[in-house]
Amino acid sequence: MNIDNQAVVKTKVVVVGNGMVGHHFVEQLVELSNSEQTVEITVLCAESRLAYDRVHLSEYFAGKSAEDLAMTDEKTYQQWQVNFAVDAKVSHIDKAQGFVETEQGKRYHYDKLVLATGSYPFVPPIPGKDREHCLVYRTIDDLDAIQASADKSKVGVVIGGGLLGLEAANALKQLGLKTHVVEFAPQLMGVQVDAGGGRLLKSKIEQLGVQVHTSKATNEIVDGEHCRYKLCFSDGSELETDLILFSAGIRPFDNLAREFDLVIGERGGIVINNQCQTSDNNIYAIGECALWSNFIFGLVAPGYAMAKVAAKHILGEEQHFTGADMSTKLKLMGVDVGSIGDAHAKTSGSLCYTYENQPNGVYKKIVVNAEKTKLLGAVLIGDTSEYDTLLQYMLNAIDLPESPESLILPMAADKPALGVDALPDSATICSCHNVTKGDIVSAIDNGACSVGDIKTCTKASSGCGGCTALVKNVTDSLLEQRGVEVKKDICEHFAHSRRELFDIVKVEKITTFEQLLSSHGKGLGCEVCKPLTASILASVWNDYILDKSHVGLQDTNDNYLANMQKDGTYSVVPRIAGGEITPDKLIVLGEVAKKYNLYTKITGGQRVDLFGARVEQLPPIWQELIDAGFETGHAYGKSLRTVKSCVGSSWCRYGVQDSISMAILLENRYKGLRAPHKIKFAVSGCTRECAEAQSKDIGIIATEKGWNLYVCGNGGMKPRHGDLFTTDLDDKTLIKYIDRILMFYVNTGDRLQRTSVWMDNLEGGLSYLQDVVIEDSLQIADELEKQMQLIVGSYQCEWKTTLANPQALKRFKPFVNSDKSDTNIQFVEERQQIRPAYQHERIAVNIAENRVTQSPKIVEPV
Repeated sequence: MNIDNQAVVKTKVVVVGNGMVGHHFVEQLVELSNSEQTVEITVLCAESRLAYDRVHLSEYFAGKSAEDLAMTDEKTYQQWQVNFAVDAKVSHIDKAQGFVETEQGKRYHYDKLVLATGSYPFVPPIPGKDREHCLVYRTIDDLDAIQASADKSKVGVVIGGGLLGLEAANALKQLGLKTHVVEFAPQLMGVQVDAGGGRLLKSKIEQLGVQVHTSKATNEIVDGEHCRYKLCFSDGSELETDLILFSAGIRPFDNLAREFDLVIGERGGIVINNQCQTSDNNIYAIGECALWSNFIFGLVAPGYAMAKVAAKHILGEEQHFTGADMSTKLKLMGVDVGSIGDAHAKTSGSLCYTYENQPNGVYKKIVVNAEKTKLLGAVLIGDTSEYDTLLQYMLNAIDLPESPESLILPMAADKPALGVDALPDSATICSCHNVTKGDIVSAIDNGACSVGDIKTCTKASSGCGGCTALVKNVTDSLLEQRGVEVKKDICEHFAHSRRELFDIVKVEKITTFEQLLSSHGKGLGCEVCKPLTASILASVWNDYILDKSHVGLQDTNDNYLANMQKDGTYSVVPRIAGGEITPDKLIVLGEVAKKYNLYTKITGGQRVDLFGARVEQLPPIWQELIDAGFETGHAYGKSLRTVKSCVGSSWCRYGVQDSISMAILLENRYKGLRAPHKIKFAVSGCTRECAEAQSKDIGIIATEKGWNLYVCGNGGMKPRHGDLFTTDLDDKTLIKYIDRILMFYVNTGDRLQRTSVWMDNLEGGLSYLQDVVIEDSLQIADELEKQMQLIVGSYQCEWKTTLANPQALKRFKPFVNSDKSDTNIQFVEERQQIRPAYQHERIAVNIAENRVTQSPKIVEPV
């Protein structure tokens, strides 16, 4: 018989559980076996859906669907030739004959069985815990039940103040419930942070509107008087609530192992060896159900590492699971939290350095060995900007600087920067997929030549995404060391970065896109390079943005000096410097809104937005506003938006400086400044921070001696607190430093790069920026100040200029061949104001013979 014609006998691998770790095992087994098809994989999933992302489960309440959270689908498993079944809970294991059986009675034979059953929420044995609206937070089905209960509730309580408990509290808060957290221990997140960090964390979470009750033991749950239930505590106090969410920790789902004679730990968990094998060599356990060295890992990264070890061992490759780092960085209800290594300083002889800034809500602690040469652990609350650096010091036993405290002190003059070259090849870059610097080096040696290639080869940054910036920095640095040019081209038409184009425009005194394209580009340009060039020209020369030489460069918003809305109308946003406005000007805004039937809203930036203006209405609206003394608010531009302010010492009994006057001065100084991204300021008159200055690109907080300056904070998709730049500045020095910071950012920032990302990407970060601005280390301070003075001195209100320019006004027509209004624009009246009509509402009106006035009422355009 020809051996080539013999059928290949495949190893039958059955995976029980399809959570994140179970799916990762399948992924690893498929990838490692390549195209040889030596294994036949069957996945049995107890839930009604395949694997989904539990790490970002709370985003379900922020608008993500089950599909958005899905990590795989039926089509993918079919392509991988993976057999699968959902709603297939395994109830029986026959080790002797090698099969498992589901509750439906279906049998699946195996050569190797992998238990990835995960964990379940621990519900304390409290009398009354089994009532309706007493729920847990673990699966998407749980979230649906929480949503249904929240619709009938006003108050919610989470029992458990650990990591999962705070995630659950955030979910209830997002659902609009008055939220409480009840924790048995004296502090929150007792596993990850120390007492000092827990104290500050409690304070910050309470500032966000969640009431925290620590050292509370719940004796029973009874009927409430004002709410559905009442929690009765052992100290005699009580708390009423409509919904109770148990999140008091997890327990390993080890019931199958218990029932069918696999060795279980004293406190639960399926005992495994270094190959992730159980007491039966043909059965493996991975993830939160597994007990290794008497330890259960409750994070996804160790589970992924187990999955890889088990997959390789099944395929005949020897690899050992040696434990995992439990460091974690996360954002809980908007609060940055970081925990590294021995956060509680349990190591014998260890020493601690602690920095706490209560007014700004920042707590940092590092734990070092007795010789002060190695980092053992760290706790970071409120600011985790040093997390990546500290983690590398700990994981790789890198020698500490002579003054270890400089690693966490914000104003440390000798704060060290840990570059890529300082990291050993063993340094973990992506903990989710256990990708080291050496793995990235190997991938580059084997032909990877971009960040995208590295992600494909190693899966780095495809987990939680927290390492994306580090992956890029390491990859770019390694490529440059090998002489590979790391392209920073903005697009196919210009082989230059934004910074290079900025320098070219400035040095060669280029004033038009055509000049730049003909001398340094090719082709016709695109939607990337045209707006970018327009922004650079405005930043350098501050010309009128709708000048004929700039026609065709702008995006839609800049073209019409207004933000386009979802229905094709535009918003009108006049500048209200510092949020200060006279009654007469308020009346004008009301009259304009009423005359043109505009939706009116107070914004978070302390101004009034008017929505629903048709394009042909923009000039007459702005004419009335300009006549009343208003200016454009630049809401449409990548420029200064607002300078938010509290009332400061003018009115407030706590104010120590005149924050209103400073905010108005700054807004009037920097209005019109074009930058790589939008810029926001805030000025608070005291450390109570009513203007929320620390969440702004430029934040200023008054002190008894002057002003503290914070830089490079932002809200948005990735909120970030600003870093303290310097303290107790007088007015003149404050403005001088802001001039230099902004112009350095305008000169060197990348396209659409926020100040926070820009500073993080500077070699040396905050300390480098301080050297450039305060010490003038690059000898460019005078030039930066001159550039800013040019911008300040040449300011013009773009709408005022436009109204005086007949040629520019021609663009404000709905049609090129007609003066008629766009009849597709229709509104609905809601809460006595207009909003864009939904499609079904527009269709109903269009097919009716007459427009019907009902609730909601369809409103024709004015």
